[in-house]
Amino acid sequence: MSQAKQQRVITFHYTLTDTEGQTLDSSRDAEPLSFMEGMGQIIPGLENILATLQKGDKKVVTIVSKEAYGERNEQLVVEVERAKLPKGDLQVGDQFQTEDPHSPPFTVVDVTETHAMLDANHPLAGMDLTFDVEITEVREATDEEKSHGHAHGPGGHHH
Repeated sequence: MSQAKQQRVITFHYTLTDTEGQTLDSSRDAEPLSFMEGMGQIIPGLENILATLQKGDKKVVTIVSKEAYGERNEQLVVEVERAKLPKGDLQVGDQFQTEDPHSPPFTVVDVTETHAMLDANHPLAGMDLTFDVEITEVREATDEEKSHGHAHGPGGHHH
């Protein structure tokens, strides 16, 4: 009989950079991030690497786009009449969600007098990403965390 794989909570600091070395995000001046393994809470390529590390480990890894936020899909870029969009001053970079809760958020990428170009790709889709990570804690998930499906406490979910 096989033993069930334990679910762990991994807590880590990270600095995320693009291929040009520009910092996109970092936890270094805040609480580290916590996630529960196997729950799809972070990008797959990074989770696979972090699962091999222990408390105190530091590593710089590059995650290819298909293991990060996926490849860009140009079919997710659509032109819409401005009259069909929320009223107001529409600017490039604005984001909004449709009424469908399963629909991705759209980002305005171009605006004319009559139309707007909307992109439903994740802003980091199609990009290889480099993470400089430091594992600050690795522990077994509590029964409560397992039942809720996420890590609790600092860097995790708070109730």
